[in-house]
Amino acid sequence: MALPQLPHGNRDLTVITEHGAKLLPSVEVDSYNLEIRDEDGFVGDRASNRAFRSIIDEWREPLRKLGADPLGDAPTEEVSKKKLDALLADGDPEAAGLVHSAIEAFAQELDHVIRRFLKSAPWRDTQAIVIGGGFRQSRVGELAIGRTSVLLKAGGTNIDLSLIRNHPDEAGLIGAAHLMPSWTLEGFDGILAVDIGGTNIRAGVVETNLKKSSKLDKAKVWKSELWRHGDEKTKRDEAVDRLIEMLVDLIKASEKEKLNLAPVIGIGCPGLIRPDGSIETGAQNLPGNWETKTFNLASALREAIPEIGNHETAVVMHNDAVVQGLSELPVMRTYDHWGALTIGTGLGNVRFTTRRERS
Repeated sequence: MALPQLPHGNRDLTVITEHGAKLLPSVEVDSYNLEIRDEDGFVGDRASNRAFRSIIDEWREPLRKLGADPLGDAPTEEVSKKKLDALLADGDPEAAGLVHSAIEAFAQELDHVIRRFLKSAPWRDTQAIVIGGGFRQSRVGELAIGRTSVLLKAGGTNIDLSLIRNHPDEAGLIGAAHLMPSWTLEGFDGILAVDIGGTNIRAGVVETNLKKSSKLDKAKVWKSELWRHGDEKTKRDEAVDRLIEMLVDLIKASEKEKLNLAPVIGIGCPGLIRPDGSIETGAQNLPGNWETKTFNLASALREAIPEIGNHETAVVMHNDAVVQGLSELPVMRTYDHWGALTIGTGLGNVRFTTRRERS
């Protein structure tokens, strides 16, 4: 597909074929995948799903020695989020107290992490932060984030902390529609989107609904497929083959329902994304080696799916925290400087500056 030239007055806009772009249609990406170190290692590691589970383990250890662990013999990693939510709401007071203790300890860690980010040059003057990722999709996660907001304000940091509104699985797809100018999507009903994480790979069709809003405010997930690669011993090429199968199935489903797809695949993936679509660093939680220069996911997908409809396929790839954060553009565009954190296998991060229309 030959992409049209940019309209006059917008020639500084990054073309949609560049991956990991700093300049996007509605925002400038000031920083993403920022890694801050202290004496204990990467600061972000203190606010992840793994960190929360470690905190629960720390609280359980002295209780185990007394034979009074309210969670019994179950390993912490096998206690589901639903189980923790249930203990918090209706469980034995001691079990609920254990979960509350972990929430408070995690909130203090997240408070520390956010303060460290706000002191860094790329995050200065940040007015608001939205938080997503799998941890957010639980009552335990919501309370930990709410408690963090209280700690920040009590400590003199006046920042708006909120939850990403869409389910994290859908936010990671919806945000892909914001990677490219809306005029490249005109005349189409939706796009293919991919969200690659340390545990799951999700592919879906995002209905853009441009007739209702040219700013993609009404974009929504029409259909999606999920594969938990974390449950299997999967090699990288096997993961790519599975992803291709998911995308082909979604294309067939769209054709059956006469949903006209734009010839674009938007991808959110962990790590620092080079302009050519290869991954520089940060993909260590994915199956196999995704960081070698000889591997390029965008090229692999274009080769496997050379056309969508009657047009050549274009692939646009960016960091997964960037893409999930972009899903919040409809409510965050009132801020000049805002960020997003995704709490999952690791802690994803991005800081945006909203681009204002020229007068």
